[in-house]
Amino acid sequence: MKPGIHPAYRPVVFRDRAADYAFLTRSTATSDKTVEWEDGNTYPVIDVEISSASHPFYTGTQRVLDTAGRVEHFERRYGRGRSKP
Repeated sequence: MKPGIHPAYRPVVFRDRAADYAFLTRSTATSDKTVEWEDGNTYPVIDVEISSASHPFYTGTQRVLDTAGRVEHFERRYGRGRSKP
């Protein structure tokens, strides 16, 4: 590797605000915010909207956002029970 062209690879805390979950890993991501971790050291923290702790694929739970109206919208747009000519 060429010296001086790669970003620093260091420990970083990723914090999922939705699930109140945080994990320490190594990354090149940077942040101005810091947090004191369980081991007593201070690490940069990056807040994320979704992680494996809150994503429906990993948790096995689905979140229904807007199902009401989707079928009606489809039927209005394409018609109900139309047969092919």
